[in-house]
Amino acid sequence: MSWIVLHFIGIISYAASGAFVALEAEFSFIGVYALGLTTAFGAAMVRNFIIGVPVSELWVHSIILTVLMTLTIIVLLPQNWINHWKRWSLFFDSIGLSSFALQGAMSAKESFSDDLGVMILASMFTGIGGGMIRDIIAARKPLALKEEIHAILTILCAICIWLGWNTPLQLTLIVLFVIALRMSAIHYQWRLHLPCHHKKE
Repeated sequence: MSWIVLHFIGIISYAASGAFVALEAEFSFIGVYALGLTTAFGAAMVRNFIIGVPVSELWVHSIILTVLMTLTIIVLLPQNWINHWKRWSLFFDSIGLSSFALQGAMSAKESFSDDLGVMILASMFTGIGGGMIRDIIAARKPLALKEEIHAILTILCAICIWLGWNTPLQLTLIVLFVIALRMSAIHYQWRLHLPCHHKKE
């Protein structure tokens, strides 16, 4: 599976996650489109603003058409499909997390050469920003703020790009590794045991 295919799956997954969250929150079909588009493009818009890249570069015809088609199909699906999505949501969301984080790091590298700090910021904003915006709009507690694995994985993606791992095969392997690590972390409830996590008795 090529990097381009995985990236498109990531875009579709993030748009779909926004749409299904909107349906769970009982938004109108306008809300479904709004939350789906916000989840798919919101974080990238923030990233481009931070690194000084024109937002207009995001408006690629094929990507916009893909997102709109995805949202239209979801609007027309029966309500019980939400339950099917829930079973696979974390898997596809992990594809979106990794592919968006890598895309953010690569965009920062193009503008700032090998500035690791900027690459990490761009990777984090792009990887978890869309999901955070989605959850806040839907009045949910953002998952990325409850579990540190999301931020850690975006940092890992940025470091990989900083090290020069940017061939299609390497990017695909990074995505697969991030998916496996995130799914394992959620399943086994891995946490960093920091002093702030210990409740007072």
